[in-house]
Amino acid sequence: MAKDFTEKDLLKGLARNDKRSVEILYKENYNMVQSLVINNNGTADDARDVFQEAMIVLYENAKSDHFELNCLIKTYLYSVARRLWLKKLSHAKKYVGELKDDQEIIVPVEEEIEAHALHDNQFALMEKALSGLGEPCKSLLEAYYMRKKSMTDIAEKFGYTNADNAKNQKYKCLMRLKKIFFSEYKNELL
Repeated sequence: MAKDFTEKDLLKGLARNDKRSVEILYKENYNMVQSLVINNNGTADDARDVFQEAMIVLYENAKSDHFELNCLIKTYLYSVARRLWLKKLSHAKKYVGELKDDQEIIVPVEEEIEAHALHDNQFALMEKALSGLGEPCKSLLEAYYMRKKSMTDIAEKFGYTNADNAKNQKYKCLMRLKKIFFSEYKNELL
C-alpha cells in the first residue's frame, strides 16, 4: 500500500472519488483479479470488466454511512470479483467446478452483489417510468428532486400561479410516476 494511505484513508478517498485513492486501489488489486479471471477461462477484457464492477460495488458501499469493512480491501475486492466472475461463468455455461483461488480467505458478499443488481434493475425501471411520464411532469419532478429547486422557483418556471399549485401538480405527477413504475415492476416480475 502507498506509504501515506491507510485502508481507512483509501475507503474515504474512494467515497469522495479521490483520483489518487482510486489509482492506488487499482495498482494494488488489479493484477490479483486479472489472475483470477484469466486462470479461470477468462480474458484480459473480462478481467477489466469484473474489476470495474467490483470497484463499483466497493465505491457504493464506501459512500454508505453503514458500511463497515471487517477485512482488508484486497480481500473484499477479491471476494466480490470472484462472485461476479462465477456468476458470469454460470450465465455463459462455462462454469465447471471450483475456481482456482490464489487467496485463502473469501468474504461472503453474495447478498451485497444481489442487492446491487436489484438496485440497478430498479433504477433502470425508474428511468423507463420517467421517460414514459411525459412533459411537463418529467421536467417538474426532475427540477424538484434532482435539481433541488424550491416550489416557488418551480411555480415561476412552469407558469403556475403560486407554490401551492406547483406542489399540487408535483403530487399528481408523482402519483402518475408511481403508477407507471409499479406497472413496469409488476411486468418485470411476471
